[in-house]
Amino acid sequence: MMKRILMSRLLHSQTSTARLFPIPVSSNGRSLSTGSNRVDDPLKSEGTETPNVKPPSNEKVLVLGGNGFVGSHICKEALERGLTVSSFSRSGRSSLKDSWAESVVWHQGFGSNSYMYKINGTANINAVKAAKEQGVKRFVFVSAADFGLVNYLLRGYYEGKRATEEELMTELPHGGVILRPGFIHGTRQVGSIKLPLSVIGAPLEMILKHAKVLTAIPLVGPLLIPPVHVTSVAKVAVSAATDPTFPHGIIDVYSILQHSQQKSA
Repeated sequence: MMKRILMSRLLHSQTSTARLFPIPVSSNGRSLSTGSNRVDDPLKSEGTETPNVKPPSNEKVLVLGGNGFVGSHICKEALERGLTVSSFSRSGRSSLKDSWAESVVWHQGFGSNSYMYKINGTANINAVKAAKEQGVKRFVFVSAADFGLVNYLLRGYYEGKRATEEELMTELPHGGVILRPGFIHGTRQVGSIKLPLSVIGAPLEMILKHAKVLTAIPLVGPLLIPPVHVTSVAKVAVSAATDPTFPHGIIDVYSILQHSQQKSA
């Protein structure tokens, strides 16, 4: 059986993951949603149709932070591909009312996430070490693109991300996949408020994905990295975790956009 891990944000699993395949998914480069892993009903406004959830298979995926904006989309994508999905998050069971959420095994797996480095570094590094010890063969980490000055302003956030990347490449050099999206857009619901992030993100994605040369402009160039839709990130994360031919190493936003256009297996 293929062993994989899909992780979102910080996570800390105390249970055996010998048969699981973790895919680390953390929030996008500009999001500061590190204060909690509460559920913001992230999928509710993406459409109310019932997803085509296939019967579970023997292939298992562990999503760390699976009830967040990105993580919940990854859980849904994995279920639609017929995988057995478990999630570890600080708040445990998701409050989502969508039918697909009933097919996820929800676990409460870690405590306080007060510090950005501790969230995006130490906890994730511990997850990488645990995955290596348990024989996990594939570990996908959703990191963040480099935004130049923003990296400096949010040093703890980015230093934690890069520390996790380094650990992953050291421990699982041929099984680690690092996704580096920029701003992740989509419709995000926080309580009763819907945040239509795609109103800004979608037009910018259409324009900037064809203007890679602009990212070389000193100082402002990194800010011109194209946004990417949350469903694209989820699709590529699951593909990276399940497809043995998917390349390991760092996958930048342009490659994420390219892989997201490919038909799922």
